[in-house]
Amino acid sequence: MVASRPVDLDDTPEQATYRATVRAWLGEHAREAPTAGPDGRLDPEAWRRWQGRLAEGGLVAVTWPAEYGGQGLRPIEQVIVGQELARAKVPGPMGVIGLGMCGPALIYHGTDDQRRHLPALLSGEEHWSQLFSEPAAGSDVAGIQTRATELDDGSWSITGQKVWTTGAQHSDWGILIARTDPDVPKHKGLTMFIVPIKGADGVTVRPLRQILGDAEFNEVFFDGLRVPQDAVLGGAGNGWTVALTVLMHERLSIGAGNWGSLLDDLIGLIAGDEDAGCDAVVRQRLGAVAAELLALRFTGYRMLTAVQQGRIPGPEAGLAKVTTVNASAEAYALALAVLGPDGLEERSPWGTGAAGIAGFRSAGGSEQILRNTVGERVLGLPPEPRLDKGVAYRELKARERETAPSGRSSPVPTSDRGATG
Repeated sequence: MVASRPVDLDDTPEQATYRATVRAWLGEHAREAPTAGPDGRLDPEAWRRWQGRLAEGGLVAVTWPAEYGGQGLRPIEQVIVGQELARAKVPGPMGVIGLGMCGPALIYHGTDDQRRHLPALLSGEEHWSQLFSEPAAGSDVAGIQTRATELDDGSWSITGQKVWTTGAQHSDWGILIARTDPDVPKHKGLTMFIVPIKGADGVTVRPLRQILGDAEFNEVFFDGLRVPQDAVLGGAGNGWTVALTVLMHERLSIGAGNWGSLLDDLIGLIAGDEDAGCDAVVRQRLGAVAAELLALRFTGYRMLTAVQQGRIPGPEAGLAKVTTVNASAEAYALALAVLGPDGLEERSPWGTGAAGIAGFRSAGGSEQILRNTVGERVLGLPPEPRLDKGVAYRELKARERETAPSGRSSPVPTSDRGATG
């Protein structure tokens, strides 16, 4: 029997050379990076300029094809960039949603004219948001009510409300999914649009204040926003296909993130506290967190391999997202247990992280929805009962109004869900 060879996870010579190049560039330019103010926030304009410098150095969206302004490199090079940014303790690009989710949608589904936005996305000149979630839809993206009506001249009028939209108060543009045909099943009557946000007539952005006083999320209202015919992304009625591209990249970006630094910081915190380091319960909890975060790291490698082979991340990326949130939440909880009241000092990284991780529970789909998706599509388990299959959206809403008490709509189960800003 031939012994199996160990897996070599060190950099290849090529990767080591690339890492050295990235590290050298950051060593030369890190002083140009913005720093947080007294309130712990980065100035948006300074952050945009920093993204432009990163783009000039070839460190933004390195996996995008060269013809669209990227470097045409593999996902592993993007991971190396993320690791080196963390090592240098400088922020990454401001437009992570535009770069990681909106950009791929434009690359995969956009026309040549729509792809003209890509250079500005890279440089930070344009900031983009994704407008999916709605108050009445929850995690059911296909259950949205925002509607787009085609007018006689071929343009579209959009009316409705979106919520939990990250960074909308800074956004110039966004991709928005709206219902364009209520007479077909809900997944089929959707269309994706490229919409203006900043300064656009018919668009109102209201920031949502969070527990720490920040306002990362927003609700966005559309009151007859007019967009031209060429604002349709991926073709009328094909919105669900485009949305899946966005959601899979979102779950990949959350589940394959650089979470090793969180584990290293946690180990360092506990090692520096003699009482905590000798506490059997603390050590047991640390071991459990470490096992989850290490498993997550290698799951991330598997997903990156799939992308490297030209495949769009599948539903299994959702399980990595679930593990990311749960393990990170436990890591922050353990840190606060060790620190005690000191962990709640203003702008403590552990207190801030513990409060902020809660928002990730809905980003990319709630845990219950993602577990359903993995069970059905990956494990082949029997699907959840669905009352909406093959039913026209208009008829579905009528049934809900008839059956819901006191005129309130009741949710309809579905397995094809995903919540996102």
